[in-house]
Amino acid sequence: MFTITFRFESGEPVVISANAGEKLLDVARKANVAIDAPCSGNGVCGKCRVRLVSGYLDAPINRHITSEEYAAGWRLACLAQISGDAEIEVPDIASAYRSRMKMADLSSPEEIALFEDLRRQLEEAGLAFGSDLSFLPLELTEPTLEDTMPDNERLLRAIEAAAGVDESAIMLPYPVLKDLSWVLRESGFRVKCVISRDGERILVRDVLPQSSTEPMVGFALDLGTTSLAGVLVDLETGKILAKASGGNGQIRYGADVINRIIESDKVGGRKRLQDAVIKESIIPMLASMYRSAGVNPRRIYRMVLAGNTTMNHLLLGLHADPIRMEPFVPSFFRTDHLYVRDIQLKMNPLAELIVAPNIGSYVGGDITAGALVSMIWNRPEMSLFIDLGTNGELVFGNSEFLMSCACSAGPAFEGGDISCGMRATDGAVEACTIDKETMEPSMTVVGGAAPAGICGSGIIDVIAELFRCGIINGKGKFIREGARILHDEHGMGSYVLAWKKDTGGVKDVVINEVDIDNFIRAKGAIFSATQTMLASLGFDASVIERVYVAGGIGSGINMKNAVTIGMFPDIPLEHFHYIGNSSQTGAYAMLLSSQAREKVFELGRSMTYLELSNEPGYMDEFVAACFLPHTDSGLFPSVRVEP
Repeated sequence: MFTITFRFESGEPVVISANAGEKLLDVARKANVAIDAPCSGNGVCGKCRVRLVSGYLDAPINRHITSEEYAAGWRLACLAQISGDAEIEVPDIASAYRSRMKMADLSSPEEIALFEDLRRQLEEAGLAFGSDLSFLPLELTEPTLEDTMPDNERLLRAIEAAAGVDESAIMLPYPVLKDLSWVLRESGFRVKCVISRDGERILVRDVLPQSSTEPMVGFALDLGTTSLAGVLVDLETGKILAKASGGNGQIRYGADVINRIIESDKVGGRKRLQDAVIKESIIPMLASMYRSAGVNPRRIYRMVLAGNTTMNHLLLGLHADPIRMEPFVPSFFRTDHLYVRDIQLKMNPLAELIVAPNIGSYVGGDITAGALVSMIWNRPEMSLFIDLGTNGELVFGNSEFLMSCACSAGPAFEGGDISCGMRATDGAVEACTIDKETMEPSMTVVGGAAPAGICGSGIIDVIAELFRCGIINGKGKFIREGARILHDEHGMGSYVLAWKKDTGGVKDVVINEVDIDNFIRAKGAIFSATQTMLASLGFDASVIERVYVAGGIGSGINMKNAVTIGMFPDIPLEHFHYIGNSSQTGAYAMLLSSQAREKVFELGRSMTYLELSNEPGYMDEFVAACFLPHTDSGLFPSVRVEP
């Protein structure tokens, strides 16, 4: 046995024993040391870089580590094997998926307008806002020697009188009964009940003193493969109390759902994957939100989850392997009677967990929630809804019909599989233009900080600009030379957006030919899915009247650039609309509107799911789309490369 010590730029070191021959990445996972490994340890992505400070590791030189870096101690954790005692430095960039928790500025007009606009549109469509949860104030008579009625009966009779229902229709669960005696006496028998009504039935969820000013709170969570975003909401007023986003800790077990399903099927795997998202991601995010909003966790009475089918299964600790195996059957599309306590989140003991319904193995609740927000179900014109994430999901149709499909875009849209990729948080390049003559970039960076990496919207811009300026060709290979064009010892080209000497970072912010190739495949998956779905219905892109693009990949997407690289169909730019994180916004609507919640379940039942793997022409479409903008230039008449 050997001793392995992991050291960090901040925090206490972690020491663990390891056997000779064990992979360093596996040792790190056992020690719960966060090292980003989007390819799940296959040596492909190059993101699990660590530095050998002292000791021994058996690790080969590879294309991700230059000779100079190797001499300085840099290794890939997934390729390094234990061969002696070792001290390992884990840089922040190795755990970039844990990009620090981002608390949104709730005074931002953009943050507020997004939710207010949704509320207006849903109400115009006839879906009223209003939760089935409400406060019911009561004044009870105090017990005396002449009136020794027990506390529970005293409360039930008061509810019966105030709510106009029969006492037998009122449910008073154990968690409420447990503290009832104390609450009644502390409040002088002046209380307010948190109740939910289902027809003539009432469930009492909590009993509080009337003097309590604590709001009824709900939690809406968008659970993505790469990142997650949540809001705490006042269920009475709809006011957003806190909003935050963060990385999904599961990413160190693979950037895509297939690798995670495989990991979950190993001994103890389901528990590891569940802990990674709950203990390492959701709980810290909630703690930050509680502090920010001054919210008591016990006052959270409902949680709505919108995630893809695999994320839903892994969060709930369910067996997910059938999702990836033919005939691709998940454990559930819709599930009821779940509680937050089932996944060990500390909220009100009776807090429900409502999961937006799945449609197929690879189209989940994030899309049903997002389809609600897109409003295409309420419009006569043919519309396309695209959610850009680790899986690219699409919905096409109108008020008469809806069809959905999913393609494996990979994590590129959220910064994964990109050497300097990152989520759309502080330091991310989110927009870029390049001067054709000088090849100098002009960038917009999230938070106004020094560039630290590139998020999805920035990657689209950079590749489009490199192509427009003739710096790369249709295959994504560099064909011009200049001060910002570098070539490594293997001849691979890269473009430098920011030098480390200017940013103070650990390395230059670059995009290289492997990154571009990864992104071309991601955009190709989106375009080929669009083409295949339209063709299955006998249509082409000319029928599309509106395109709604969703996904938390930046503050917005330059639609012209997305068309330039061949990601979206070449139709008039005014047809495109960016609607932000529609999964989160849809979960918010499900919290606040019982009718919106039922509409989402209706969409899940009525939407047709197209399995692309069963479509004979899909792979041909995909191969043809892996070019800038496409092997068939006639599909993109507006795209011109500057001479």
